Amino acid sequence: MADSNGRGGLLSAGGILSIITGAFEVIAGGLIAALMTLSIPFWHPGFPVAPGFWDTFGIAAIPSWALILGIVLAVLGIIAIIGGISAVGRKSFGLSLAGAICALLPFNILGLLAVIFVSVARREFVTEF
Repeated sequence: MADSNGRGGLLSAGGILSIITGAFEVIAGGLIAALMTLSIPFWHPGFPVAPGFWDTFGIAAIPSWALILGIVLAVLGIIAIIGGISAVGRKSFGLSLAGAICALLPFNILGLLAVIFVSVARREFVTEF
């Protein structure tokens, strides 16, 4: 369905979902990176998730990987927010789709819906040549 301007709600919904998911990614990634930078442990080596891992690599492996994971997650969240803003403003289809894909990368349902909504509403973008 389109409103009086010929615009539907799928693109706006996809952009808003991308912004929401990106905000959660930035918060989670920033929290993980901050905890690792401040050396505040949130992982205990006694957890039986990966037996034998601690004997080989030790506890020093987790802060490095967690810091990298937190930074990557925060960057993906920033791209998702920028792409969501682009989708709501109907500026660039490529940037909007890239933002929706970055919202999808942690594999959540909101990111999947954002990719579907932005892809379906491709015709709503302004094309200027």
